[in-house]
Amino acid sequence: MPRSKVRWTAAQLKALGALLLLVVLLLAYLLWQQPWAIPSEHLAMGNPSGASVSTPNNYLMQKPQYALSYNNSTRIPNWVSWQLNTDWLGDAPRQNDFRPDESLPRGWYQVVPQDYTGSGYDRGHMIPSGDRTRTAEDNSATFLMTNILPQTPDNNQGPWAVLESECRTLAREGKELYILSGGYGRRRTIAEGRVIPPQHLWKVIVVIDEPSRGIRGVTPQTRVIAVDMPNEQGIRMADWRTFRVSVDALEATTGYDFLSNLPQALQRTLEAAVDNQ
Repeated sequence: MPRSKVRWTAAQLKALGALLLLVVLLLAYLLWQQPWAIPSEHLAMGNPSGASVSTPNNYLMQKPQYALSYNNSTRIPNWVSWQLNTDWLGDAPRQNDFRPDESLPRGWYQVVPQDYTGSGYDRGHMIPSGDRTRTAEDNSATFLMTNILPQTPDNNQGPWAVLESECRTLAREGKELYILSGGYGRRRTIAEGRVIPPQHLWKVIVVIDEPSRGIRGVTPQTRVIAVDMPNEQGIRMADWRTFRVSVDALEATTGYDFLSNLPQALQRTLEAAVDNQ
């Protein structure tokens, strides 16, 4: 017997088209609402705290220039993660436009630059301004207050700044760096109790010799730098190398799982060692 043909009326075709359009718009909305669904080079080494958009004190934010976990109780980033190579470096001047991050969820307090005024702390970048000089827009993104935490001047302008500069030197030499940075512990609050400074600042830096390979270029010989610096005065002239620790030690202190996208055997090798270069 011949097969019967399904005939669509004009009204049915129109309804089907409308349904398909609705599905496409819904998928687009979900992707926009769920930044974890979009791969980011800044999270190539992993999401150390399992941050997501459903956890206010471990709130995942992905920007074109970096990714971060924001804490709506301390009102500073738990960590910031970014890629650094020569593609991100150029001649764009420092924008110096500290400002609230209006992309935070509605109803959350948005830290303003004036919250740090008179506190005794610098507005300390996690991803530094100098790591994003390709365009003025890239540089400006580092001045959002979700990338800032209270840093003592001697820390921020001393060994921390020197290490930041040395990272850019490595990038200009042809290396590709994957950097995670944050703080832990609590000091006396500022901004009428709205912002909680950390007691320590930490950083994990993976230095890849072959930028074209990205994370696939990580080997047991890859240089990994981890530091744990006190967020206090009196260390301005200290050598940042004196604060080097193993990644394992930082994991024990912070509770984070660094380099989680690497194979377990490779993680164990890299995380146990203390940089000595």
